[in-house]
Amino acid sequence: MPQEREPSDGGFRARRRGQGELEAQVLEVLREAPGPATAGWVQQRLDGGLAYTTVVTILSRLHAKKAVSRTRSGRSYHWQAAADAAGLAALKMRRVLDSEADRDAVLASFVSALLPHDEVLLRALLDSASDGAVQPAGGDPERDGPAHREG
Repeated sequence: MPQEREPSDGGFRARRRGQGELEAQVLEVLREAPGPATAGWVQQRLDGGLAYTTVVTILSRLHAKKAVSRTRSGRSYHWQAAADAAGLAALKMRRVLDSEADRDAVLASFVSALLPHDEVLLRALLDSASDGAVQPAGGDPERDGPAHREG
């Protein structure tokens, strides 16, 4: 695990992960699994020597967010990714939107803060959704944008 200098005592401590970083790492491990995996299997493949209980807690939180599914197997569970990192981010965005009283204001503020490239992509995705054919994430907004699809 990367180390950084502790300013207060001059020692070293383990780098703290950013918010959601550990969840994304667990999702990545599950996506690489050949099938449903146990928490122990996930723990062995994560960097940083996390405790088994920490891995189970993360998996349980991801399950509550509908980012993973689980199947009972004896006294434990087998876990499987139900969403990738982009899907997890979308779930978070939806949860924030659902928690606000004025959805219109939140959406208006979000859209007004988009970068031009993101606005073009969002317009193309909304157009595709209204046509019944949403483009997968990572599409080319210049090629797939509304002006290029009409011709």
